[in-house]
Amino acid sequence: MSTVRRAVADRTWLIAIAASMWGFSGLLRAPLSKEYASSSIVLGEHLILVLLVSPVLVGALRSWWGASWRTRIATIVIGGGSSALATTLFTLAFRTGDPITPQVLQKLQPLLALAFAAAILGERLRPRFAFFAVPALIGAWFLAFPKPFAVGIGSLTPALLGLGAAALWALGTVLGRLASKELAFHHVTALRFFFGFLTLLVIVPALGAPLTLPMATWPRLLSLALVPGLLALVLYYFGLKQTPASRATFAELAFPLTAAAVGVFIQHATLQPTQWAGFGIVLATVIALAWHERTQERTAVRVPDPIPAPRTPESTPTTRRT
Repeated sequence: MSTVRRAVADRTWLIAIAASMWGFSGLLRAPLSKEYASSSIVLGEHLILVLLVSPVLVGALRSWWGASWRTRIATIVIGGGSSALATTLFTLAFRTGDPITPQVLQKLQPLLALAFAAAILGERLRPRFAFFAVPALIGAWFLAFPKPFAVGIGSLTPALLGLGAAALWALGTVLGRLASKELAFHHVTALRFFFGFLTLLVIVPALGAPLTLPMATWPRLLSLALVPGLLALVLYYFGLKQTPASRATFAELAFPLTAAAVGVFIQHATLQPTQWAGFGIVLATVIALAWHERTQERTAVRVPDPIPAPRTPESTPTTRRT
């Protein structure tokens, strides 16, 4: 019976679908990035996203204000840190150093997420988790680099920027799981965009980038905001509500899988044999992990039992006096 309940509750597969949608963003983002500042593009996306979620934003802010201080801080960090600042740091890493360093350090994101999940959420990994984690990380490395055994690290500045972005993305996965315990998934999504937009209003002028883009770019920004933005994150946070952060971070490896597929089959890029091997390894391990957690009685990730809600006077049984 418990296996059936887990199969219904676990949504690792939904995290993978949402992450796959992010892989399509390069089709629109790459041409825009060649003409305009990346931070301005991200600001334009967030403006559209805030407008799209405005019908639920007031309710989201009310729920946020009534939530615990941990949840309120978590949503601010998700929006300002994981959505706005991380993307900015990642972009600056490319501008200040070589193109390899930020990609190398981004591969640390799953490991950082595991540490955050253990420290913040109390999730514990059983030894069998290594059977999925190790191949997934190896496959991601081979997929990312045409020469996986000849990867160079540049100067300290881009390394620190790339590491900061990876840490913020990993922290966002864990804090999203934390916030989902108190807030509805659509409220977490709306708050992410709202706090991200407020943060970008500070970041973009500080970088000397324009706050607005030409009107000709808005149809592409709208496409970016709708599919890899709004739809993907609604599915992501809906899935994250029932998926431990430790599993979700590996399901997010569907993102580089999709990006690689888009590059090969749509943008006519080529992959080296080692990259194809990495593609297959990551795909197989993500599917295997999702299947294992849905069907096996003893999962690879142990999630702590939820803390029971405090008893209220209405719920406390009273002794009847006779």
